[in-house]
Order: sequence, then structure tokens, then C-alpha cells
Amino acid sequence: MNQFTLQQKFFLLILALITVAFIWILFPYSGAVFWGVVFAILFEPLYKRLLVTTKQRPTPAALLTLLSIIVMVLIPVGLITSSLVQQAASVYEMIGSGHIDFGAYFRQIIGVLPDWVIRLLERFDLTSLATLQQKLSAGASQISQTAAKQAINAGRNTFDFLVGLTIMLYLLFFLLRDGRGLAARIRSAVPLSRKYKQRLFNNFTTVVRATVKGNVLVAIAQGALGGLAFWFLGVQAPLLWAVVMAFLSLLPAVGAAIVWAPVAVYFLVTGSIWQGVALIVWGVVVIGLVDNILRPLLVGKDIKMPDYLVLISTLGGMELFGLNGFVIGPMIAALFIAVWDLFATAEEFHQE
Repeated sequence: MNQFTLQQKFFLLILALITVAFIWILFPYSGAVFWGVVFAILFEPLYKRLLVTTKQRPTPAALLTLLSIIVMVLIPVGLITSSLVQQAASVYEMIGSGHIDFGAYFRQIIGVLPDWVIRLLERFDLTSLATLQQKLSAGASQISQTAAKQAINAGRNTFDFLVGLTIMLYLLFFLLRDGRGLAARIRSAVPLSRKYKQRLFNNFTTVVRATVKGNVLVAIAQGALGGLAFWFLGVQAPLLWAVVMAFLSLLPAVGAAIVWAPVAVYFLVTGSIWQGVALIVWGVVVIGLVDNILRPLLVGKDIKMPDYLVLISTLGGMELFGLNGFVIGPMIAALFIAVWDLFATAEEFHQE
């Protein structure tokens, strides 16, 4: 093996320290940088098409791609978020005014349950309305305190969000315009043979696209279908529940059923039979099959992970990276599989 000279070791030390310092500087806006890279990879095919349309002029093609991202992604997300906040505030007011009475719903359900179910619930002290209201009051108090803290920091959070959004869009423009050259420089700096670098970078690009398309778009579809069903059946705040179902759809072991199934049960036990049956059929046949139909079309056979690995990596990613973790977690897990598969098939690492 080649031995590093003192000069080479010193240079590598400086390289490592400067790299750590650079990452440290970028860390406050790591989310903006991450989503800038993700959008650049996702919309690279569109940029290439626009590059042909603009007669190989990178700057106009990058600007048009950026405008397309704003129109197709950012503006709809902003409108949905605004409507979501309004519906959440409306539900909060209805709970405070008594129009939504969870105690009444609870009494309705208890009143139609069989005696053996009631006896079973009594063993766990789950039939006492007073106990339930006490637990709900404690939870509501905690939620109110958290909401008050968030309200105090609302101005700062809004400013930070706008700064992060600006940084992401600014970075995204240059990643689209100069991304090919930047990727080539990074590829040349990686100390691997050409064929392994090619596979590694291809795997990275494939994993990013597959993770976002396979997880995010399927979750959006399931949330939208669930919200549509709730709107048709007259459930309060359908957009709010649609967003909740979309987030839960990211977890394969939980899914949107954790929202629509209890609502269907409530319909059945309160005498709204056709609404309950319709919601169950819609949930199982339509919402449940979206994952099996859309995911192969959006992802293909490029990446396949077991459901348990998707669940664990999603939860772990969100624990470490917050909301961004629902993409970062599965992406790291998929890259982990891809890199180990590359290692297992590389002859250089298994020579006798």
C-alpha cells in the first residue's frame, strides 16, 4: 500500500477540517440546501427539455424550470397550507363553542356497543366520560401551551421560512444551470474507479427520484382521495384530515386507514350504515390500492425496500431531521442498500 507523506497527511487534515467547517456554516439552512438539491435532481429532465427549446442556453432554461417549479409546486403548497390553517382554526372555534362535542360522540358510541364490549372497556377504565374528559383536558392544555409558544415565535419562524425559501430558490437556479459541471467535479474527486463512480452516482440520482416520487406523490394521492371521501360524506374539515392521511400514508405499517377506519366505525355504530360501508369500500378498494398501482408506475423497479425498512427509516429520519426526515430517512436507507449491493458485487473487494 502507498504510504502518505507528512505533507499529504497535513493536507488531508486541512481538507477534513475545512469540509467540517463548511458543513457547520451551511447547517442552519441545511433544509433549504437539501430541498434545492432534491428539486434539481427531480426537475433535471424538464431542464434538459427546456435547454433544447431555448437552443442550448442554460440561463433561460434554468429560469423557466425555476418558474415551473414555483407554479407547479410552491404556489399549490402555499394555497393548501393557507386553507389548512383556516380549517384548523375553524375546527378549534367549533370545539370551543360546543358545535363539535366529543363527549356526545363518545356517549353515542358507548350507547350502541354490546354489553361484553362495555365490560371489557370498563376493565381499562375506558367507559368513564369524566375520566376521558380529564385526559382530553390535560392533552388540550398541553397543546394550548405549545400553540402559545409557537404563536410567540410566529414572526421569527415566518422570517426564517422566507429566508430558507429564498436560499433554496437561489441555489436551485445555479444547481440547474451549473449542475452538470458540478456533478462532474464531484465525480472526479471521488477516489473510486470510473465504473463504480458511475454506478454510485446513478444509484444516488435514482434513489432521490424514486423516494420522492414513490413516497410523496403516493401519499398526496392517498390523502387527496381520503379528503374527497370525507368531503362527500360531510365530515368536518376534510382538507385537514386529508393532510393528516397524507402524512400517515408515508408509514406503510400505519397508513391512511388509521384516520378513515375509525370514522367508518363511527358511522356504522351510529346508524349511518351506507356512509360507513361506502367509506370502508372506498378506503380498501381505492385508497388501499393506490400504493400498489401508483408506486410501480412512478418508481418502477429501480428501487425496492421492504415495508418494515421504510417504516423504521421514515420514523428515524423524522426523529433526527424533523419534517425533512420523511424523505431523508428512506433515502439514506435506500442508499445503504445500494452501496452494500455495490460492495457485494465488486470483484476488487473480494479477491483472494
